[in-house]
Parts: sequence; C-alpha cells; structure tokens
Amino acid sequence: MSIMDQSPFTTPRGSLSSSIGNAAELEANLTLSDKLRVFKSSSFDPSAYVASKSRSMNEKEIRHLCAYLVDLKKASAEEMRKSVLANYSSFIRTSKEISDLEGELLSMRNLLSNQAALVHGLAEGCQLGSLVTGNEDSDMDDIINEKTDISKTEKWLIGYLETLNVLLAEKRVDESMVALEEGEKMAKEIKQGKTLSPSLFQALQNAITEHRQKLADQLAETICQPSTRGTEIRTTALALKNLGDGPRAHTLLLKSHRKKLKRNMQSLESTTYGGVSAYTASISHLVFSTISQAVSDSLTIFSGEEPAYTSELVTWAVRQAETFSLLLKKQILASIAATGGLRIASECVHVCLSHCHLLEASGMALSPVLLKHFRPFVEQALNTNLKRIEQSSAALAAADDWLLAYAPTSRNTNTGLRPVSSYSSLNSYQPKLSISAHKFNSMVQELFEDVGTLEILQLDGLALEGLHQVFNFYVKLLINAMPGSAVTENLESTGHKIVKIAETEKQQIALLANAILLADELLPRAVIKLSHGTKGDDSHKRVSDKQRPPEQRELKKRLQREVDRLRDSFCRQHALELIFTEDGIPLLNAQMYLDMEEKGEIPEWFPSPIFQELFVKLTGVAGIASDVFVGRERFATILLMRLAEAVILWLSDDQDFWANVETGQTPLGPLGLQQLYLDMQFVMIFSSQGRYLSRHLHQAIKNIIGRAIDAVAATGLDPNSVLPEDEWFVEVSEITIKMITGNAAFDNVEEDAYSPT
Repeated sequence: MSIMDQSPFTTPRGSLSSSIGNAAELEANLTLSDKLRVFKSSSFDPSAYVASKSRSMNEKEIRHLCAYLVDLKKASAEEMRKSVLANYSSFIRTSKEISDLEGELLSMRNLLSNQAALVHGLAEGCQLGSLVTGNEDSDMDDIINEKTDISKTEKWLIGYLETLNVLLAEKRVDESMVALEEGEKMAKEIKQGKTLSPSLFQALQNAITEHRQKLADQLAETICQPSTRGTEIRTTALALKNLGDGPRAHTLLLKSHRKKLKRNMQSLESTTYGGVSAYTASISHLVFSTISQAVSDSLTIFSGEEPAYTSELVTWAVRQAETFSLLLKKQILASIAATGGLRIASECVHVCLSHCHLLEASGMALSPVLLKHFRPFVEQALNTNLKRIEQSSAALAAADDWLLAYAPTSRNTNTGLRPVSSYSSLNSYQPKLSISAHKFNSMVQELFEDVGTLEILQLDGLALEGLHQVFNFYVKLLINAMPGSAVTENLESTGHKIVKIAETEKQQIALLANAILLADELLPRAVIKLSHGTKGDDSHKRVSDKQRPPEQRELKKRLQREVDRLRDSFCRQHALELIFTEDGIPLLNAQMYLDMEEKGEIPEWFPSPIFQELFVKLTGVAGIASDVFVGRERFATILLMRLAEAVILWLSDDQDFWANVETGQTPLGPLGLQQLYLDMQFVMIFSSQGRYLSRHLHQAIKNIIGRAIDAVAATGLDPNSVLPEDEWFVEVSEITIKMITGNAAFDNVEEDAYSPT
C-alpha cells in the first residue's frame, strides 16, 4: 500500500507511546495557567490545535487526549468561577460587553452558515470530495482558487454573497437594495443561460430571499424606533415598499404616527396650563396635524397603489379621531355640558371642527365622527341653558309688577340684563319691557351669542325648537297673569311659584307688549346670530322676512301664534266681563230686545248699555295701547279688532239668544228690532271711526242684522216699514259717542285709506 492509499488521519505505530508519554510528562509539571496559556492566545486556532495533536494518534491516544481536554475544561471552569468571585464587578462589565457582541456573533454565524452552504454546493457540483481526500492539508479556499475549471459565475456568486452579508451587517440600506436588485437580475440571466448548477442556483435564490427578509426586518425595526425622525421614517417605509412588503410598510408607517401622537399627547397633558380652550386648541391641532401628516405620507409613498392602503388609512384616521373625541368628552365636554357651559363647549367643538375641515382638502372627512360624539354634549348644554331660562323667567314673573321700563343702563351680572347700547341700533329705539321680559330677552340673547353658529353641528333646528319652547313657557306665564285666566297651568308642580296677577288694563296690555316685542323683533334678532354668527350691533339690524331662511320665517310664525294665544286670552277675558256679571248671569240676552214690546211705550233711543260699555272699554284700551305700542299701531289696531270681534261673534254664535229670538214664545217686535239694529250700527260706526272695523266684524254685524230682520219678517211684519232711515241710526250713534267722549267730531265716518279694513 502506498502512502497515498493510507487514511489521512492514521499515524505510524512506532510514534504512539512516545508522543503521548512525552506530552504527559511535560504537562504534568505545568500550572493550570501555563496549561491554558495556549488557549488564551488571540491567534489560537482550534482546528490547527486539534490537527497538530491528532495527526499521529491512534484511537486510544485520541481518547486520552479527549479525557485530558475534559479535565482541563473542568479545571478552567473552576478557575473561572474563582476569578469571577474575586472580580465580580469586572465580570459584570464584561458580561455586558459580551451581550453587546451577541448580535454581531449571530451575524457571523449566519455568514458562516451561508459560506458552508456555498462550499457544500461547490463541492457537490465540481466533485471536490476526491480532491479533499487526496490532499488533506489543503485549505478550502486554496482548493477553489487552484481549481482551474471554476466558472466566472461561481466566482461571482462567492463574492456576491460575501458582499451582501457585509452590507446587511453594516446596515447600509441603499447599497443592500442595489445588491439585491443586482442579484435578482443575475438570477434571471443565470436561469436563462443555465451557467450555474441547479443546487447553486437554488442556493442563490434562497440567499436573496433570506437577505431580502433580513433587510425588511431591519427597515421595520428602524421605523418602530421612537428616535427615528419623520424624514427617515418616510424614506425607510418607501424602501420597505420597494422590497415588496408594501402592506407591512404602510401599517408600520401609520403605527409610527400613532405612537408619536400618543407621546406628544402625554407630554402636552403634563405641561399645559392655559385653560380649557387653550388645551383643546393645542391637542386638537396636535391630533389633526398628525393625521394630516400621516395622510400626506401615505399618499406620497403609496400613491396609485392598491385600494387596501386607502381603506387602511381611512380606518386608522377614523380610529384616531374617535380616540381624540373620547378623550375630549371625558376630560372637558362631560363636565361642561352638565353645568350648562354652552359657550365653552361650543368653542371647543368649533376649534376641533375647524382643524378637522382642513383635512377635507385631502379627501379625509372626519367631521361626522366628531359630530357623532360631540353633538349629545352640546345638546345637553343647550337644554340646560333653556331650562335655566324657564326657571329664571318663572321666578321673576312671580314678583313682576308688569310695568314697562327701559333696560338698565349698565350690565348687571346678577340679572343678566344687557346695557342700553345693546338695543340702540334699530332706529335708536329701545324696547320697554317688564322685569321678567327683560330677563328673558337678555338670557336668550346671551344664549345665542354663546352658541354661535350651530348649523355645522346640525343643532340649529334644535336651537330654534328650544327657543319656541321657552317662549311658549313664558307666554303661559303671561296668560296665567291674566285675571281669571281660563288656562290652568299647574306651575306649582314644576317647582315654580304662581305668577303675579296683572290687575289693571295697563298691566294686562303690558303683558301683550312683552310678548309682541319679543316675538316680532327681539327673538328673531337672536336667531340671526344663530345663522350668521353676528356679534354686537350687526345682529340688531332689521332684516326683512324675505331675507330670512325658511326655518326662521317658520319660527317667527310660530312665535306669532303664541302671541295670538295671549291676545285671545285678553280679549276673551274682557268680553266675558262685559257679557256676564260676577255671578255668571248674561247681560247680553234676547230678553233685552223681546221685552221692549211689553212696556207699551216708545223708549228713549240710545244704544244698549252693554254696547256703550264696549265702546268705553275699547276707547280706554286704545288710549293705553297708543302709549305702549309707539311706532307699532298695527298691533294696537289688531288688539281692538279682536276685542270687538270677541263680543259680536259671541252674540252671533249664541244659540240660546237666537233660539229665543227666532223660535221663542215671545216674538221679536218692531221696537226690539230697531234697538238691535241701533246697537249693531253703533258698533259699526265707532269701530269705523277707530279704524278697527275688520271684515270679520263687519260681516258678523251684517249677519246679526239679517237674522233679526228675518225673524221679524217671519211674524208677518214688513221690517222695512218699521225701521227708520239709516241716517237716523247714524245720528243717534254719533250723539251717543259725543255724550260718552264729549269731544268727538264726525264730519267723515267713511273708512280711512290707511284703515286695515
């Protein structure tokens, strides 16, 4: 057998005992430190050491060497333990350094693994096993370098993998991506040209895939670092997307913005002391600027990509807006709404919505999210203020003397009354109201100034409805202030006192003045602030009904109907006072006309006392109304119309009266017909002179006269033969008016051109 046929790990038998014996005798005299010195050298090579020891050993000697090394290991461990105990602080420091090197060691291990796989593949492809067997002392690199048939592609593969590992270890992202692109390009060329064996080609593809994943992990870790700046985050996310991991890049991009927002919010909460409004403005700006930046980054990096990115972005933005809304509700809006702080709540919401609207340019509409959470609290604050208006108005109505006066000249923080200058912009007119009406008006004006424009919150309709409700409540108070009011509002059950009664006609007309001025001018003026957010004197300029939005015109009509309820109550009360006695006996009945025939004598012709009292009543009301409704004669005229109509319509609709006149046992005679005709003509004449003869009143009088004439005609008499000429009725009526007033002139009784009739 030749030398080449021997095993590379066999040695001549003659040198076995001598080599072991000499080593054992020599090392027996060495200390542990001397024995370990060879292992402590920086140039110690385990492979070379084992090769030098085992080159001429047989199996028994190798076992002896292994036992020797195990004993040496145990002695070394014991020595290290003693050294650790003696140098604990140094050991801790060294341990920390070792932990820092673990990452690099891991990278080195991966590098060695890839290198081993490459060598294995080359050995398999080029049948290097026999060469290794034949020349055991040759190094693997030398073998490859000496191999004359290694292709250029195989050499490129070795260098490429080494370069790729170095780039990843040094975290050179741009160069790593270029290298990966180069590898993919070469892989396509190799596949087409088949310049590598299948195993090496598979190793190349696996290496590219593995290094691509490692690079992606490095990029993801960079994005998640709190210290990474915004520009670097965008660049890294773009690189991760270019690696083919777009969904992960987009998710991590949004996640980094969320973490940054959370850190900034925590910092803001611990350092902000500027009050509720300042805090809301700061945190709102922070939240929506972060969302805006996230939207900008997403659209810049992932523009024109899959719709899934847009869907994820919208979902993320909505989640951030909801988190912000819940935070603001918990810290500010809940407590403010409970106490009725409408101004603060409204300002906070407006600040948030103004920031939110800036996002709409990028197509991100988050207003519905905010409105869903904020609306209930603003609504609660609005209702609390409306309830407070009712309570304050009821408390003042219980002690109101119902005398009209101008508003105080200075602002009273206790009563909430406004200065005179607040109302001086409308033709220099200042309204005269009672105490409770001034308070009601000032609270409503302040409320709508605090609210500003609620249209954006979709609460403008609720505000208008609330205004109608509180005015309806106040009108009920005014109705209950009428003596003997037929409306029975159980105010005591709601915790309010009964209102003070308006005893005199002047006080009762003051009730009407309160309602009319509020409904016709003052409350619509407050509503203008709701729509346009006007402040100061601009909100007091007169606005025509045509210029108002439809909902405001409808509100004004509803307010006028409430005024009509109060006016009808006033007229009904005074009509009943004229028609009935305190015991409920009707003074206006059929007998006053039917019994005239039984007296058998011609009466002294004057209108009946009840209609003379009606004239006196209307004259007195007209005098008071002319003083109260200065510049608003239309309201006074309508009041007189309704009062006159109340009496005449009652007579026209009284079934008992007409049953006695038309079908009673005693028929209506000529004298009764003439008296009834005179009464109606008297009412028509003084109503015409007073310019409050309405069409309804005129028609009712004609109907009464017609039914009376028909009743007389039914008895067989000719009514025209028993009634005097119309001039006689006019003359008697004018005489009666002169007797009552003493200074009336009746040169012209025709209707004035400006009369409402």
